[in-house]
Amino acid sequence: MNPSLLLIIIGFLYVLFFGGLSWLRREGLSLQFAIEAIVIILFSTGLANLLNVTINPVLFLFVLYLITARVRLLVDLAVLFAKRGNLTIAESICRFAHSIFPDPTTRFIIAINEGVISVQKNQLDEAIQIFSNVLKQKDEGSLGINHEAACYYNLGIAYQRKGLEAKAQSAFETVLDIMPASPYAIAALKRKSNPQKTNQN
Repeated sequence: MNPSLLLIIIGFLYVLFFGGLSWLRREGLSLQFAIEAIVIILFSTGLANLLNVTINPVLFLFVLYLITARVRLLVDLAVLFAKRGNLTIAESICRFAHSIFPDPTTRFIIAINEGVISVQKNQLDEAIQIFSNVLKQKDEGSLGINHEAACYYNLGIAYQRKGLEAKAQSAFETVLDIMPASPYAIAALKRKSNPQKTNQN
């Protein structure tokens, strides 16, 4: 098979695969993701033909993934640092992620993680504002149901730590409604049934 044709096939299968995953997560296919992937595919095949070189398909796929998933990879890295208590580094990574042109859905994902960091820093008003803004604007970026559940759950935690128990219970109830079998729902149920104990966590 022609090496350039192989790269094109691999590239478009990649777009279809990750587009399908986005559809399953109810995020929809990101137009920005599709355009970036197509540009990389065309650039790579054009460069290979121009220089008369063969690009390793595995290397091509790795570079394609690294570029198109750059923001989500950074968010995962920020989460890792936040879980280890390195909140300053996590915040810096989130700020950098904002600067490398995330699509609307990924901007929401960054914001949710910034909100979680604010909760960890006990900056509860800031966290509530972040989560509330994401939920108000979610239709603009096709926020996936998993991230919507995460947003409501962490909003509930922020309300609970502020002593706003009624609002916390409402947020936890929403998690149970939209994604009842998720880990967020299980955790929300525990917080609903024992608010005084969980409020100390």
